[in-house]
Amino acid sequence: MPHLLDVPGMSRWIQRDGTENVLTALVRVLEEDLRRWDSFEKMPRLASHTPYGVVELMPITDGELYAFKYVNGHPLNPARGLQTVTAFGVLADMDNGYPIFFAEMTLLTALRTAALSALAARELARSGARVHALLGAGSQAEFQALAFRAVLGIDQLRVFDVDASTMEKVRRNLEPLGFTVHLAGSVEDAIAGADVITTCTADKTRAAVLRRDQVPPGAHLNAIGGDCPGKTELDPAILEAARVVVEYAPQTRLEGEIQQLPADFEVTELWEVITGEAAGRTDDAEITVFDSVGFALADFSALRCAQEATQDSELLSWIDVIADPDDPKDLFSLLASPPAPG
Repeated sequence: MPHLLDVPGMSRWIQRDGTENVLTALVRVLEEDLRRWDSFEKMPRLASHTPYGVVELMPITDGELYAFKYVNGHPLNPARGLQTVTAFGVLADMDNGYPIFFAEMTLLTALRTAALSALAARELARSGARVHALLGAGSQAEFQALAFRAVLGIDQLRVFDVDASTMEKVRRNLEPLGFTVHLAGSVEDAIAGADVITTCTADKTRAAVLRRDQVPPGAHLNAIGGDCPGKTELDPAILEAARVVVEYAPQTRLEGEIQQLPADFEVTELWEVITGEAAGRTDDAEITVFDSVGFALADFSALRCAQEATQDSELLSWIDVIADPDDPKDLFSLLASPPAPG
């Protein structure tokens, strides 16, 4: 039977090791997997869209392990007391096809998104970056802040959201952890003096939460809210003036900020920067953009990291989802004599 890391187990793992230590571990595993990019069989995720949101499956394999994540994105959910994003994932053994590890991935997705953002910013933000502007203060905000502190040492936050209560939530959660949090009255106020700007808004619309004239020279933009067709956050003029880095170009051209631009718009994939095949930031005045939509390799890495960190621990339980009769050719025998629960 495969192991299960459920919501209580995931929470206890993060509490046991510490959120920033988990984020640092995720950055390490993400970098390891990005450095072996060519060993993965890759494809854009499979998405089913409605006017209210999207349900997606995200598969990938390196030939030894197979991973997939089920995830939704429904921006209207919080108004009815539900999460915008919920997710779970599976690792399977390619040798026999059996699943070996199941995990909740709502928390894990928040962690891996933040870890990947910080890894990209390590390569693309100016050296000595100290101020992080968060445009959007929803569920991802605290994870982003913690990841950027863990990787880049940034502990000064400037936060803006149209919902003042979510800004107050960020201050309530992060000030006790040692952050300096400024609640901004506008986008302009939030980005004043910022080295890194994270945009993370959820409406399933073409929006421009930032205009080209608002972005100062040398800023690094971490654009993580646009993640499906018809959903964007940035003025396309920003992209045209910037160095744009993506996870997996075939998917990002469908779902990311660059869906607004011609199909031949030049981008760099993050693995190229990590391995040195392409440059990251080239000078302090350059505007850089990480156009991040979420790609299956990051989920593969996150599941691998979670499995390694929790193996042989009390955090795991068994999940009985594999029909396993004594005679592999006699599946019907399970109906004649059902196995005892557990």
